[in-house]
Amino acid sequence: MSYGEQIALRGHADLEQVAPATPVELRPSADKQFLERLQAGEAAAFERLVAERSGEIYALLYRLTADAEEARDLTQETFLRAFQNINRFRGAANLKTWLYRIAINQARNRWRWWRRRRRDATVSLDGSDGPREQALATKLRNDTAVDPEQEALAYEREHQLREALLSLRRSYRETVILRDVEGFSYEEIAATLQINIGTVKSRLSRGRLELRRKLEGSL
Repeated sequence: MSYGEQIALRGHADLEQVAPATPVELRPSADKQFLERLQAGEAAAFERLVAERSGEIYALLYRLTADAEEARDLTQETFLRAFQNINRFRGAANLKTWLYRIAINQARNRWRWWRRRRRDATVSLDGSDGPREQALATKLRNDTAVDPEQEALAYEREHQLREALLSLRRSYRETVILRDVEGFSYEEIAATLQINIGTVKSRLSRGRLELRRKLEGSL
């Protein structure tokens, strides 16, 4: 049985109820020895990589697709691609950045696939109102009172936020989520999206400005 056939993301059945990005408890293994094990095709090393990173990769893809089944499929595809291409990884970026790049590319490919078939991809993010701050949708949920009227109001606000994020250009959405939800540095975003830092800052600024305009008067 190939390693690809073994990937089942066991132990992650509850990932469908994805909360906004939270710090990962498991420390990523990106040391030289671990990388050598990965590049040697050691199944145990890849099982460890999946265990450490599948939760956050799934969360990223869920925010980009708003579809639990799609996110699961793309998460498996991401790790399969990583397994197939690990020998090409030269350490120019860290392993996490490399995995995020693969995941985003898989989401882009799926989006193009749907577009070619004249079907709109549903994309959703948990946006943030500033770098490294708690996601807006989370703030709304956390501020929700037990009162049904307040709960309904918070739900409507979150819906409006999702709709605004949906309408952002894809390049803006990717940058906003990596910076304001995942907490990536400009350098990490540049490495993940393979663009320069100036472009990162430009996309982030324009994305935030566009988001504010769309939300003006609604939140």
